[in-house]
Amino acid sequence: MKTVSDSIDWHPQRIAIAGVSGVGKTTLGQKIAELAGFPRTELDGLYWGGDWTPRDDFLEEVQAFVGGERWVTEWQYRKVRPLIAARADTIVWLDYSTPRQMFRLITRTVSRSVAKKKLWNGNVEQPLWTIFNNPDHILRWGWKTRNSLKELVPTLEERFAPLAVVRLKSPKETKRWLRAYGESLKL
Repeated sequence: MKTVSDSIDWHPQRIAIAGVSGVGKTTLGQKIAELAGFPRTELDGLYWGGDWTPRDDFLEEVQAFVGGERWVTEWQYRKVRPLIAARADTIVWLDYSTPRQMFRLITRTVSRSVAKKKLWNGNVEQPLWTIFNNPDHILRWGWKTRNSLKELVPTLEERFAPLAVVRLKSPKETKRWLRAYGESLKL
């Protein structure tokens, strides 16, 4: 597994970003796509239909997207993780601390909920009070799954060789890696 201090001595073309809810997978994906000029899709937009119902063609759309030569997306949704890992050449793992992850998730959720921001396919965050009666509320989900990738991601390089996994433990490390990635594109 690589860290921020390792040089980028390969040419990432198919990049998946792993991390639990709230760490910044989408934001990093946008930045990488802008730097490299790669197509990007947000898996939540493919997965969620109206009224927070899963879309029937999710699997097929993910297969079509990762079939491309260059792309950036998140590494999430158990059903498609193996497809993504099998096609990716790089997984960037945002392995931030629980306090940082939960702070970001709470901040994002509250602002989206208060503003009634439209998300994927017209959906909006649930009202904040539903955290008390909905076991799948995003904040409860974020807490419940906060350590879900700790044992899984470290096994990916072995299972999906020649995949490179880059573990980043803070936003500061992520900024450093992104800068180094941008420099590697110029070579």
